[in-house]
Amino acid sequence: MLLPSRQMITTFFVICLSILGVSLLQYPRLHKFILSKNTASLETIKKDINTEKLRLSFLKEMPTFGYNNLVANWVYLGFLQYFGDDEVREKTGYSLSPEYFEVILKRDPKFLTAYLSLSSSTSMYAAMPERSVSLTQKGLKSLNPWVPERSYYVWRYKAIDELLFLGNSQAAKQSFEQAANWASKHSDEESKQSVLISKATANFLQRNPNSKRAQISTWAMVLNSGVDENAKKRAIGAIEALGGDVTSTPQGNKIKFPEKD
Repeated sequence: MLLPSRQMITTFFVICLSILGVSLLQYPRLHKFILSKNTASLETIKKDINTEKLRLSFLKEMPTFGYNNLVANWVYLGFLQYFGDDEVREKTGYSLSPEYFEVILKRDPKFLTAYLSLSSSTSMYAAMPERSVSLTQKGLKSLNPWVPERSYYVWRYKAIDELLFLGNSQAAKQSFEQAANWASKHSDEESKQSVLISKATANFLQRNPNSKRAQISTWAMVLNSGVDENAKKRAIGAIEALGGDVTSTPQGNKIKFPEKD
């Protein structure tokens, strides 16, 4: 009978240890938030938040033995639990959002879904668009037009932060142009549509850096990106404030632009 080699045993042990370690680190504090949120004092909740921040700092630096994607996935699940706890977030805000994505995108910069959550949670809810853009810019260094699939969306998320939350129309124009450039490398309908939308928005900003059409188009991207209901309401409100109109149809949201830009 063949006995397993020492290397195989060691590898199996490391895998088990990594999974167990991350699992144990991931949930206890956040689970405690949910169980105690109706009775815990604000001071207690803030202490738990500080402890969670320390845990995330540890996860950012701890060795993963090659299992970076596993850590990224577990931390993202923790973020979803944190972000979705509306009652506690009303008391404390969303200041930990970028801390989660520091870990997630360091471990897996190709985690496409994470970039959308980063943009909405950090720019829109935590009011830290500079941090969101900085993390996105760092992650883009590990991406290219083909990896991951639909990576051009990351440029669009960056452009959204730059235009809507930083008011930097020049940077947003460049990001939309890059989104169009990366999407143009692909022939599927979704990519073709992204080319058209990104180019059109960049052209609006080229003609008029304060373009209402560009801002409405960008808010429409937020509206149609599948974010939560509060973000959708905010997007609709912003579109209407800019003179646009949103009509919900079975085929999706239809946007009417104002006659004058």
